[in-house]
Amino acid sequence: MDKKKHTEQHHTAPAGDVPQTESEAAVPPAEETASAGDRLQQLEEALAAKETEAAANWDKFVRERADLENYRRRVQKEKEELLKYGNEALLLEILPVLDNMERALAHSGEESQNAVIEGVRMTYAMLLGALKKFGVCPIETGRGTAFDPAFHQAMCQVESDDLPANTVVEELQKGYLLNERLLRPAMVSVTKSA
Repeated sequence: MDKKKHTEQHHTAPAGDVPQTESEAAVPPAEETASAGDRLQQLEEALAAKETEAAANWDKFVRERADLENYRRRVQKEKEELLKYGNEALLLEILPVLDNMERALAHSGEESQNAVIEGVRMTYAMLLGALKKFGVCPIETGRGTAFDPAFHQAMCQVESDDLPANTVVEELQKGYLLNERLLRPAMVSVTKSA
């Protein structure tokens, strides 16, 4: 009998500890509710801060995008101006040559033929000097020079007894280099093998 009483006392709950239903167990105590409210407020503050940061980042993005578009327009305009006016310095160097040619023609006559020839020579030297300032130099091609297809364009072939095959006989039009790169090949007549 003592055993029976002992087990009954174990299974019966004390009068103050009434078992809770599920809905009652889900309700947190007042202390937990207060900390959940604080947590919710912290999350709302963090969300507001992130929204402010996102708005600031969007504003930065829009401004950077506008700056990039303005930069593209400015570069395009500069490129167009460079293409349009890029030869200005070269042309300013050539204009005095044109002036000298006009003076030589204005003073030409039968009695001043030597002076005109000398003026044309000076003008030619002046024009070559202006072109050299911009990296343009003539390709030296004279009689007896070996034909080089990288710098010469053969216009015709001629037979020659005194020159070997593939040798320049005559330069028909001068060729030019621009900063060591071919600008225009020299047009030449070349010897052919017999």
